[in-house]
Amino acid sequence: MELVKYYEKQMQFLYKDFCYHFMDTETYDQLSLSTEEVGDARDYLKENIEVDVLYIDGSPVAVDVPNFVELAIARTDPGVRGDTAQGGTKPATLETGMVVQVPLFLNEGDVVKVDTRTGDYLGRVATAG
Repeated sequence: MELVKYYEKQMQFLYKDFCYHFMDTETYDQLSLSTEEVGDARDYLKENIEVDVLYIDGSPVAVDVPNFVELAIARTDPGVRGDTAQGGTKPATLETGMVVQVPLFLNEGDVVKVDTRTGDYLGRVATAG
């Protein structure tokens, strides 16, 4: 039976172009991963977020994001005053390109908290403006 060697490294997401670029927070070494290698974590990656990269036998295989992230709303229909009690929702595109359902009163620029395990909106963190 052969043992598989695995470990996690804490890394900081730097930027995305044709790949996703990360920096080891201890050694400052940089790592580039494809969209396929990053997987669903790409929906939550914004510049400077710290993530754990899982290595198996010396190769990066997965990116683990924090359970909760705060992301700004990039695009959504304008908020409607007085609609806070009805509990209605609308789609909102976040700064990473991910789309979540948010309450009707939220606007572009508002910062929201999202559960990365489910992709659900949890609450507003900051108001635009």
